[in-house]
Amino acid sequence: MARVLIVGAGVTGSLCAALLRRQTSRPLYLAVWDKAEDSGGRMTTASSPHNPQCTADLGAQYITCTPHYAKKHQRFYDELLAHGILRPLTSPIEGMVMKEGDCNFVATQGISSIIKHYLKESGAEVYFRHRVTQINLRNDKWEVSKQTGPPEQFDLIVLTMPVPQILQLQGDIANLISECQRQQLEAVSYSSRYALGLFYEAGTKIDVPWAGQYITSNPCIRFVSIDNKKRNIESSEIGPSLVIHTTVPFGVTYLEHSIEDVQELIFQQLENILPGLPQPIATKCQKWRHSQVTNAAANCPGQMTLHHKPFLACGGDGFTQSNFDGCITSALCILEALKNYI
Repeated sequence: MARVLIVGAGVTGSLCAALLRRQTSRPLYLAVWDKAEDSGGRMTTASSPHNPQCTADLGAQYITCTPHYAKKHQRFYDELLAHGILRPLTSPIEGMVMKEGDCNFVATQGISSIIKHYLKESGAEVYFRHRVTQINLRNDKWEVSKQTGPPEQFDLIVLTMPVPQILQLQGDIANLISECQRQQLEAVSYSSRYALGLFYEAGTKIDVPWAGQYITSNPCIRFVSIDNKKRNIESSEIGPSLVIHTTVPFGVTYLEHSIEDVQELIFQQLENILPGLPQPIATKCQKWRHSQVTNAAANCPGQMTLHHKPFLACGGDGFTQSNFDGCITSALCILEALKNYI
């Protein structure tokens, strides 16, 4: 039985796992490792420690589907709509730029429910707090070391984490990347920002006419969402949640500052935008060092194969673009490259 490891439990990794399971007739051992404490990657949904039903999308806020991808990726959208995972965004988002023919969708149970759906479909063994440190060649197999625990062996590996994290890996993989590939990978760049989730007690009122708002006049805050309102979930038993995304210049400036300091600065600016906000009962501040791809890898659409036998490839939005369709494209390209080896 071939042993396959997918590193990264974001959209590309989870969809890759689901497609691999659906399209492969032979038995597979399929593992997904992620260094975080839960799945989602940059489509993560945080929960209030006081009420797990009070949630906030700290990464992607909604999914925009263009007419081109509505046709090209129709089966993926149809599946998520049929399962009730996605539904059209109907709540008012002020300042949102809409292009003709675009459709916006929200994930009713939080954006990470998309990833959880794909992981469930894949039947993969999913492990969190598994940070890969080294990848070595051993007798035509890959030996993968992680921060804690013994190394494990695999026949095929797919890396879907942000490209700078691929370049940090130690072991034989560092020598297997050709000079040309290394230059392509080193040219991939990302924007950085922070996201802050605020969780409130049930019955708290946040009285604004919108569910989300793009802010253009603040050096710190770019987007604010009443997250439960965005998803049309307003309940007397579940408190509201608020999500704040910072601007990229703010994110870059304060990238190495403490989370506590950054959170305090965001709160100060939030008072200017929403004066007199009630006190949250819990907060979650997320640093997105690799937020959105500003420069994707050139001349390797969707994926880059680093080694053929045994197979090792990398993919993700660093090889396409930072949105749901970019991740679907990458997963499909990885599957195409992988099918001769499985």
